[in-house]
Amino acid sequence: MIPSFTERRVPVADGVALNTAIGGSGDPIVLLHGFPQTHLMWRHVAADLAADHTVICPDLRGYGDSDKPEGTESYAKRTMAADVVALARELGHERFALAGHDRGALVAVRAGLDHPEAITHLASLDVLPTLDMWEVMHGTSAAVGFHLYLMAQPPGLAEQLIGNSADVFFGHFLDLWANDPAAIPPEVRAVYLKASREAVPSIVADYRASATIDVEHDEADRRAGRRLRMPVTVLQQDWGAALGFDAAARWRAWAPDLEHRTVTSGHFMAEEDPATVVKELRELLAR
Repeated sequence: MIPSFTERRVPVADGVALNTAIGGSGDPIVLLHGFPQTHLMWRHVAADLAADHTVICPDLRGYGDSDKPEGTESYAKRTMAADVVALARELGHERFALAGHDRGALVAVRAGLDHPEAITHLASLDVLPTLDMWEVMHGTSAAVGFHLYLMAQPPGLAEQLIGNSADVFFGHFLDLWANDPAAIPPEVRAVYLKASREAVPSIVADYRASATIDVEHDEADRRAGRRLRMPVTVLQQDWGAALGFDAAARWRAWAPDLEHRTVTSGHFMAEEDPATVVKELRELLAR
C-alpha cells in the first residue's frame, strides 16, 4: 500500500469495480498506472501530491486487484475512460485533474477527448496517442514494440505464449525500460510480476483493443477535428530521435495548450525521477 492511503473497491460499471488507493485532501487528481504495473507505481508522486490534493490511484480494469471482464471490447480505451469518470463521481468529484503513464496515459487521453467537461488538466507520461503510435512504428525500428504486434493477434496465441513464461515476459520490460533498476526494488517488482501473471488475458485484451477499436475511435476524432481542450503536459523520453519523428508536433495536433518535456530518466519516470514528475504535475495544475 501507499503509506497513509486507504484502499477500497469502487464500483464503476456493471460487474466492474476498481481497486483504488485514496489519500490526502483538496482538489482531486487521478493517477493511472502503466504496463506492467499497478497503482503502486505512483507511491512516491502520490505521497507528495497528497499534501494538498485528494489523490486517487486506481488499478485499471484488467490490472492489479481490479475486476477483469472478458473480451477485447471490454478494454476499449473509451470504456476504460468511462471507468475513470465514474470512479471520480462515485468518490464525489465531478471535475478532476488526470495523469496517466503508458497504458494509463492512453486511457487519460481518451477521457480528455470524451469527457472534456470532467477533466480540468491532463498529463501523459511516455507514450504517444494510439493512432500516432501505430503511424510512427515502421521498419526495423519497430522491433522495440514487438509486444504491440504480438498482443494485437487474434485471441489465443499471445495468451498462451505469454502465460507460459509470464515472469520472463513481464520482467523483460521492467529490466529493459528502467535506466535505474534500483527504482523498482525487489518487493515492488514481485508485486508487479504477480499482478501481471494473474492478468495475462486482460492485459492482452487491452493491447489488442489498441490495435483495433482504439484506432477506429482515434481516426474518427481526427477526421472530426476533436482536440483536448484542457491544459496538457507531456513528459517523454526522446523517442523522436530514435524513431525519426517529431513527438511534440504529434502531440500538438491533439493538444493546442501543450507543454512538452523531454526527460532523461527511463520509461518508469514516476519511480526513477519522482521529483521531476511532481514538479511538472504541480506546474500543470497551476495553469
